[in-house]
Amino acid sequence: MKKKHDLFDDTESLITLRDWLRFAVSRFNEAGLFFGHGSDNAFDEAAYLILHTLHLPLDRLEPFLDASLTHGEADQLKAVIERRVKERVPAAYLTHEAWLGDFRFYVDERVIVPRSFIAELLREQLSPWVDDPEAIHSAVDICTGSGCLAILLAHAFPHAEIDAVDISMDALAVAKKNVADYGLQEQVRLIQSDLMNKLKGRKYDLIIANPPYVNAPSMAVLPEEYRREPELALASGEDGLEHVRRIIADAPKHLNPGGLLIVEIGHNRDALEAAFPRLPFVWLETSSGDEYVFLLRNEDIKPGRL
Repeated sequence: MKKKHDLFDDTESLITLRDWLRFAVSRFNEAGLFFGHGSDNAFDEAAYLILHTLHLPLDRLEPFLDASLTHGEADQLKAVIERRVKERVPAAYLTHEAWLGDFRFYVDERVIVPRSFIAELLREQLSPWVDDPEAIHSAVDICTGSGCLAILLAHAFPHAEIDAVDISMDALAVAKKNVADYGLQEQVRLIQSDLMNKLKGRKYDLIIANPPYVNAPSMAVLPEEYRREPELALASGEDGLEHVRRIIADAPKHLNPGGLLIVEIGHNRDALEAAFPRLPFVWLETSSGDEYVFLLRNEDIKPGRL
């Protein structure tokens, strides 16, 4: 049987960055890659991987398009593009970085790739739901993963002591690196806990969480790129609400009077409202709509409503 020709064995004619960009986009589209870890199309992801690999500014593609690559640079590009295509490794794991707005975070396969609508809300210091950011003295990020939202919390509320909680010690090791990179060791405290189980006696003005929320049917058909992420950070039971139920139930024990609970739940709004028809969820507006992040006040979470 004749061996199928591998296009990655025939890259000698690729000379300029423009050549490699075209090649990468073609291979990404041909392979039917899934984009959801920082970019949403083949061109943007190819440009990012090329610029990062060549140590070029991520926002300056045009000036370099016709630059010729050295043999060593070409070998590096070939390797990273080939891994993205053949192994379906998310770009963030190839570059060991992910961005939320202007904030860069170290990531590897121990944590989910950072992506959260809560990050958008923290840029505005949760306005208008938080009237006075300086009055937030304590906050916790449940399921912190890489620590990204805890770090954004610390920047949004510089007077607050921040707890960052995760069940995974591997994830907390990554979070520790990111907290140190931002010099926030005195403000952000890392805690190993299954949700709020080990937070006995701790009270907060603000609880945020971007917990696992993928339901069982969706887990069964996840793209290969998502399967590279820790399953522990994705799956949440049959209906995707296993973790959210626990967070809502435990929140009143850990919120100060007037405290806020803010949770991201993916595409589970209808299921959540059906599960808790008595809770007055406030759905926060994000760049993709008002279906993904809810807010509850401490006083809203009464036993008779659960």
